[in-house]
Amino acid sequence: MGFRLCAITRAKQILQLSPSAASQIASNVPKGCLAVYVGEIQKKRFIIPVSYLNQPLFQYLLRQAEEEFGYHHPMGGLTIPCREDIFHLVISSLNQS
Repeated sequence: MGFRLCAITRAKQILQLSPSAASQIASNVPKGCLAVYVGEIQKKRFIIPVSYLNQPLFQYLLRQAEEEFGYHHPMGGLTIPCREDIFHLVISSLNQS
């Protein structure tokens, strides 16, 4: 079940937050999960298991986020620049595997 080091490193860099922002977001997220913001214009917050970080399909979304935002995310958390309906399809696919 080992996570790839690259995916973990990338996620840590993306999720670097100020202490106040981190504590506010963390208080609303269950252990073993993380918050992501999804959408092209209007961003919607989703709570997902950290195990998704190891999945190739989700890593593709992380690369898109890195290309668009670098490691600065305006929402204060991980922002994924894809349509919400596409994200739902990805999550459904990951839930089935």
